[in-house]
Amino acid sequence: MQRATEPTRVVVTVVRSGGIAGLRREWRAEPAPDAVDRWTALIDGCPWDDPPAAEPGADRYQWSIRARRDDSPVREARIGDGHLAGPWRTLVDEVRAESRPRRPDRAR
Repeated sequence: MQRATEPTRVVVTVVRSGGIAGLRREWRAEPAPDAVDRWTALIDGCPWDDPPAAEPGADRYQWSIRARRDDSPVREARIGDGHLAGPWRTLVDEVRAESRPRRPDRAR
């Protein structure tokens, strides 16, 4: 008897920090199994091995992006607001559209 395979789980977390008030916002997307292929394409479209550098300076947003699939290593990048473009912007926009912002625990 064959067991049904578990669907691949994808989780993408985006944290925006900085700005004038230094606020931190977090968004998390965990798409349904039927959307995993589309999300995998979004994740794979980002240049994880060569992300743009974070920008130093006061009052600038910094974006931390973390993508995890059950069958792949975790991917992480930190990007300055001025460099959040192309596939990075697309991925961040999709995560933000998929979820409502959460405020992480201050203990982290």
